[in-house]
Amino acid sequence: MIYLTADHLGFALKEKIKQWLTEWGYDHEDMGAFELDPTDDYPIYAKKVTESMVKPEDRGILVCGSGVGADVVANKFDGIRSGLAISKEQIRAARNDDNINVLALASNFISEEEAKEIVKTFLDTEFAEEERFNRRLKEVSEIEKKN
Repeated sequence: MIYLTADHLGFALKEKIKQWLTEWGYDHEDMGAFELDPTDDYPIYAKKVTESMVKPEDRGILVCGSGVGADVVANKFDGIRSGLAISKEQIRAARNDDNINVLALASNFISEEEAKEIVKTFLDTEFAEEERFNRRLKEVSEIEKKN
């Protein structure tokens, strides 16, 4: 399942992403915002997505103005590896090497076409399962256990 959310700054892009996910045949759930509200706050929405991700194959997509706020919130949750997108190449590496399961998008800093390419890359790229990548993820899990 792909869980999707955005605050007011990411609302329009989230609506586009929903269309793309449908076109591409991905099961997805919109976690809000469900209408444009200039007073809403990204932490509420990012929390909804990360709390919904219970299966290893679940993924999340968060959209806010800078992408940073939603990314920070998502990474507060154990087992969540959120990456703030700067390019499709970077997200390919983040999925391949770091097995990110949440994508944070900065609606104020990327075009619709860039966002589309980044989202598609996030969804199409598999984790490489190399020993060094698994070792690093285990180290991250150990850090989470101590917090």
